[in-house]
Amino acid sequence: MIDSRALEGVIEDAGAPLLQASGVRKAFGKTRALKQADVQIHAGEIVAVMGPSGSGKSTLLHCLAGILVPDEGAVVYDGRRVDRLDEEQRSALRRTDFGFVFQFGQLLGELTVLENVALPLLLNGVKRGEAMARAGQWLETFGLIELGRRRPHEVSGGQAQRTAIARAMATSPKVIFADEPTGSLDSAAGLLVLDSFTSVAQSHGVAIVLVTHESRVAAYATRTIVVRDGVVATPTAVEPSR
Repeated sequence: MIDSRALEGVIEDAGAPLLQASGVRKAFGKTRALKQADVQIHAGEIVAVMGPSGSGKSTLLHCLAGILVPDEGAVVYDGRRVDRLDEEQRSALRRTDFGFVFQFGQLLGELTVLENVALPLLLNGVKRGEAMARAGQWLETFGLIELGRRRPHEVSGGQAQRTAIARAMATSPKVIFADEPTGSLDSAAGLLVLDSFTSVAQSHGVAIVLVTHESRVAAYATRTIVVRDGVVATPTAVEPSR
């Protein structure tokens, strides 16, 4: 049953979730990637999304982030029906309120580390000088300031991924979507990235939706949900690892 309040895009409860999916379904041709997704994300929490390969984890993340539009159901962010926005409006939302960290960072090789972090600010119309200054502050936060003039191929995998996280934080988003953010890193580098990621995000009150298949990564979350065969199971509380 879809929450009628979510369908109207009205959230009245002061303790209401920042981001919510209600009755979300998504198919690709005859393949039903999401059969029933009901998810609530509150400000400042880290939610790990787990499940076997092909279960619908990434599809759920993309629907929550407005990258994909669900076939049925509602996605509500801060009282707005994301699924009813057009592509331009959803793109604007992803540039301002949402941040993204992917498995391989997706840094632009022709730009320096500093320029990569400044890029979303520049795309949002921030003047170059201010954008570079703010990007430099984020690099310093993640211990990367001395690498600012290097190109992505000149830094380690862990450094590149922390750069991607700095870029995601640059616009002061309310939600960060991370899809297997440590999947391409060794254990030591992965744990360093997670420590930096979760501590900085939580200090700024950012909600994190973290897709992973690794229990050691999910241990950093405050809550875990499991997707199986396109259906979201009952959320489970876990103790965060620090």
